[in-house]
Amino acid sequence: MNIVRKIFKFIRWTIAVLFVSSILIVVAYRFIPVYTTPLMFIRCMEQVAKGESLKWHHDWVPLSKMSIYMPVAVIASEDQNFMSHHGFDFQAIQMAAKENRSGKKRIRGGSTISQQTAKNVFLWPGRSWLRKGLETYFTFLIEMMWSKQRIMEVYLNSIEMGDGIYGVEAVADQHFSTTAADLTRAQCALIAATLPNPLRFNSADPSHYMRKRQRWIQVQMKHIPVLPRESED
Repeated sequence: MNIVRKIFKFIRWTIAVLFVSSILIVVAYRFIPVYTTPLMFIRCMEQVAKGESLKWHHDWVPLSKMSIYMPVAVIASEDQNFMSHHGFDFQAIQMAAKENRSGKKRIRGGSTISQQTAKNVFLWPGRSWLRKGLETYFTFLIEMMWSKQRIMEVYLNSIEMGDGIYGVEAVADQHFSTTAADLTRAQCALIAATLPNPLRFNSADPSHYMRKRQRWIQVQMKHIPVLPRESED
């Protein structure tokens, strides 16, 4: 019984430490740049395993140094209710589930930008109940502790946008020979068009499908207001 109590005590302390540390890192990332994510390291290990040269292009830039069209494009493409929901778009989840059952090709998935940010920054890729539960937990934390502008800033700096390319500054440089600040409206829409699968869809060499999706996103962008400054909320 003494051993059992020690085991339970150890488990309780472990859970408490993980809980406190998770909150501390979310608080820290509210103010400091996110230079690395688990996915970046995983991709490097995959490259080494395949005998490929390492590809890691990532440069953090503040939201103020990105094209105003970039947040608009990803909201139009990925999460049109981003500014109004609290991390979870239940209507989009229901629509995605319905379209999955009907076999239709979806334009947007059920995951919000907040959920994708939580997954990209704090977790590993994959599908499991554990990962989904942690994604829900971290989504709740960042929605509670970060502004919408900060969520968007971290999202656009950390998301995978090509083979070894992470964030809008890196994809602007690698695919368009420009900076995140100088991306055009059309280029932002094209980058957003890759986000369902950036390893399959290449914004530097867009397919017919990508051009079609880019045009759809540009139409949707007309109905999405420019992301306000944090002080203007």
